[in-house]
Amino acid sequence: MKEIGNVKGVMNKKLLVSVSVLGSVGPIRFLVNKDDKVSSVINTALKAYARQGRIPVLGLDADSFAFYSINAGFNTLNPQEKIGSMDVTNFLMCKKEPKSQKIEGRRENKPRAGHGWKTRLLRSFLG
Repeated sequence: MKEIGNVKGVMNKKLLVSVSVLGSVGPIRFLVNKDDKVSSVINTALKAYARQGRIPVLGLDADSFAFYSINAGFNTLNPQEKIGSMDVTNFLMCKKEPKSQKIEGRRENKPRAGHGWKTRLLRSFLG
C-alpha cells in the first residue's frame, strides 16, 4: 500500500485495485482510497470501463452490479463496506441476475438453470 499525503498533511492510504468484468478482456486497474466504499469503487470501474470503450457495454448503474472479492473465496461485498477492510485488491464485477416477479402465484422471467454468473465464469475459464 502506498501512502500519499493530501493538502491537510494527513496521509491517505491508496490501493491499486484490479477489477475484472465478466465477459470483458482483461482487468481494469486504478487507485482508490482505502476508506472508499465499495459502491464508489464500482462507479469508478464503470466509468473507466466506458471511457476505455470496452465491450460488452455495461451502462453506469452501479446498483445493477455485484462485486466479488476474488482472493477471499468469491464473497459478495456490501456496497457500504470500505474497500480496504479486507486487505485484498483483486475483484470481479458482473451484472446481477434480474429478479423474477410473481404474478398470480407464477414466476415471470424464470431464470434458466445453468445461466447464472458462476456458470458463465466457469465457462470463461474452460473456454
